[in-house]
Amino acid sequence: MSNTGIKAMLELIIPRLIKMIIDGQNFSEKEALILLYNSELYRQLEREETKLWHLSVPTLYDLWMEENETGKITYPEEA
Repeated sequence: MSNTGIKAMLELIIPRLIKMIIDGQNFSEKEALILLYNSELYRQLEREETKLWHLSVPTLYDLWMEENETGKITYPEEA
């Protein structure tokens, strides 16, 4: 997939992931955006070869939570 395609996928995924972070963690939208965009998960989402954009938003939220709680991400086998 081209960079344009990944960006288009992220435009669909990120708002839903931000909403889950806001609802699940009681953060403001600004806080949620900063935390997500500064995460390793987001850096990996932007890389085409990781194929993380194939994962469901709830799964991405779980990965984001794991990174915040442990500092690590355990990627599912299908990623």
